Amino acid sequence: MDNTVPAPSAGLGAASPSAAVITLPTENSELGALWRRYDARPIRLLRTREGRELSLDRYQRAGEFMGSLTCGAADDTAWFFYSAGIVAQLAMSSHLLDVGFPDMWCAKYIGLHVDRSLAYANATAFGYEDAVTERLMDVLSPYWKWNSLSRAQGIQPDDGGFAAEEVREIIAALVAHVAEVTGHDRPARRAARS
Repeated sequence: MDNTVPAPSAGLGAASPSAAVITLPTENSELGALWRRYDARPIRLLRTREGRELSLDRYQRAGEFMGSLTCGAADDTAWFFYSAGIVAQLAMSSHLLDVGFPDMWCAKYIGLHVDRSLAYANATAFGYEDAVTERLMDVLSPYWKWNSLSRAQGIQPDDGGFAAEEVREIIAALVAHVAEVTGHDRPARRAARS
């Protein structure tokens, strides 16, 4: 598993049998360890046309949500961190869908935990082992804790000492890396709706 490298797809052809990755939870692999750690059902990863199309859609949506990190609402720390979690999750799920994780599996076993998304991505040759990014993903996870409903219930998450500009840079670099790994074109940034 450690030497599996997903290649960007120029076309959307069907995956070849060699594109399948089978890892059992009892295997001594990074992916097997994550399945055991998060009590997730092991799956067979297989790149498909549907997964590739959904991957592109998620990547484009991540680009659209990037605007929320620069709009006026970004002055609200909790809203800003919630938005950063959304962008990170959309971007990393683009990679996960591209390498063959089913969307429903991701929803069930990853949910809003961007730290898990990064771990699963790196276990499938994402290649983004960066301590600062990992720390930010830990701070953001699960990102629902940053929404207004959580604040209304008195939840006060710790921002981990991250400044807004640092978060913007980390998230922008993460999205750019997704483009590089998946081969998706970098989206034009649009201003967020106010």
